[in-house]
Amino acid sequence: MIVIDDKIVSDDVVEKHFVCNLQACKGECCVAGDFGAPLEESELSILNEIYEKVKPYLTAEGIKTIEREGKYVFVKENKEWCTPLMPGGGCAWLNYDSNGTVICAIEKAYNEGAIGWKKPLSCHLYPIRITQYKTYDAVNYERWSICSAACKNGKALKVPLYQFLKEALIRKYGEEFWEALHAYATQMQHR
Repeated sequence: MIVIDDKIVSDDVVEKHFVCNLQACKGECCVAGDFGAPLEESELSILNEIYEKVKPYLTAEGIKTIEREGKYVFVKENKEWCTPLMPGGGCAWLNYDSNGTVICAIEKAYNEGAIGWKKPLSCHLYPIRITQYKTYDAVNYERWSICSAACKNGKALKVPLYQFLKEALIRKYGEEFWEALHAYATQMQHR
């Protein structure tokens, strides 16, 4: 366990290796599961603002789902806002590339300069999941069998999870947090 300010970080975040391998998994994390991507309250208004600009990047089924259910839904079981899921499964905000790999329509719009927001933070941080408590955040690695190729890829490339998610961790907690986490990981390697 690593404590940085009011964050408690699982050792797995620095010890486990991970680099997405989309050729192997085809973006299954955006399709599988019982709920959509968790959203921060501040992201709800962003989804409202960007919808019309992202709409051309969405699938027809995604558009129907969003227009029927909303740009986000409240999941009572989790007590949190999430992206809606299409009837057959899959986040309503997804699309596919020419190889049939799932891509985030929001991120594609961002990469093409249509919007200035990359994607929901929970997606950017995945497979790290953050649980917020009254006095601290628990930062954990969520293991899922569909990411086994990413674990193998990270191990082969010798890239720890926290380094793979550097940009997302800095987006969430800032450069100082990431530097402290990196210093801890470096110190642990030399023991």
